[in-house]
Amino acid sequence: MEFPAATQLLNRAGGYLMTRAQYDQALPFLQHSLSILEQMLGSQHSDVAAVVHNLATVYRGQGKHAQALSLYQRALAIREQVLGLQHPDVAVTLNNLATLYTNEEHYALALPLYQRALAIREQALGPQHPDVAHSLNDLATLYRNQKQFDRAEPLYRRALAINEYALGLKHPYVATILNNLATLYRNQKQFDRAEPLYRRALMIREEVLGKQHPDVATVLKNLAILYRRQEKYLEAEVLFQRALAIYEKVLGHEHHYVATVLRNYATLLRGMGRKEEAVELEVRAKAIWREMEHIQDTSNYKS
Repeated sequence: MEFPAATQLLNRAGGYLMTRAQYDQALPFLQHSLSILEQMLGSQHSDVAAVVHNLATVYRGQGKHAQALSLYQRALAIREQVLGLQHPDVAVTLNNLATLYTNEEHYALALPLYQRALAIREQALGPQHPDVAHSLNDLATLYRNQKQFDRAEPLYRRALAINEYALGLKHPYVATILNNLATLYRNQKQFDRAEPLYRRALMIREEVLGKQHPDVATVLKNLAILYRRQEKYLEAEVLFQRALAIYEKVLGHEHHYVATVLRNYATLLRGMGRKEEAVELEVRAKAIWREMEHIQDTSNYKS
C-alpha cells in the first residue's frame, strides 16, 4: 500500500473513532498515521499538523491534558508557520487549546486564544459560518464558568441562531449549544427555562448519535443535576445511573467524566439521607481524581 493511501485510511479510521469518543481505539490509528507522514513529509508539514492536532484532541478526551497541551502547541506552531497566522486551521487549534485551558480553569490563558480564533473565523469565513458559532459557544462557556452570565447568554443565542440556520434544527452542534445554554439558566436557578433546552438537546443527541454516546450521558448528567436542585430526587437518580453506565461503558471506569458523575450522584444520595452509599461513591471519585493528578504530575504539566 502506498503511503498516501495508508495515511488516508488511518486518518479516516482514527477520526471516525474520535468523533464516537472511542479514544483508546482511535489512538493507534492516529499514531501510525503520524509516523508515516513524518517519514514522508518531515515534521513541519500541514498534514502532519492535522494529525498532531487530532492526537491532542484524543488525549484531551482521555483527560490526559499534559500530552494534549504539548501536541496542540506543536500543531499551532506548524500551522502558523506553514499556513499563516490568519488561516482557519490556525483558529481550530487556537480554539481547542483554549478549551483545554478552560477545562483546567486557566481562564486568563484561554480568553485571548478564543478571541483570536473568533476574529480569524469571522474574517476568513464570514459571521454566519458554523465555525464562528463554535467559537462563540466556547467563549460563552468561558464567561459562564466565570459567572459572567450577561456576557455569556447573547453569545450562546447568536451561536444557536447561526447553527440552526446553517445546519438545521437537529444537528449535534445545535444540541451542544442547547445543553450549554440550559446550564447557564440552571446556574442562575432559572429551572423552567433550562429543562426544555436539556430535553431538546437530549432528543437530538439520542436520535443522531445513539443512546450510548458520551454526549448523551453529558446531557443526562446535567438534567440530573437540575432535578437534584429541584429536589426531584428519584428522577435525578435514574438519570445519574444511566449517565454513569454510558460513561463507564464507552470511556472506561477510570475516566474523569465518571468521577464527575460519581461526585454529583453522591451529593444526591446525601440529600436523600443515604450517607453510606454516598461515601462509597465519593471514595471512588477521589481515587480517580488522584490518579489523574498523578498522571499530570508525572507528565510535568506546566501552564
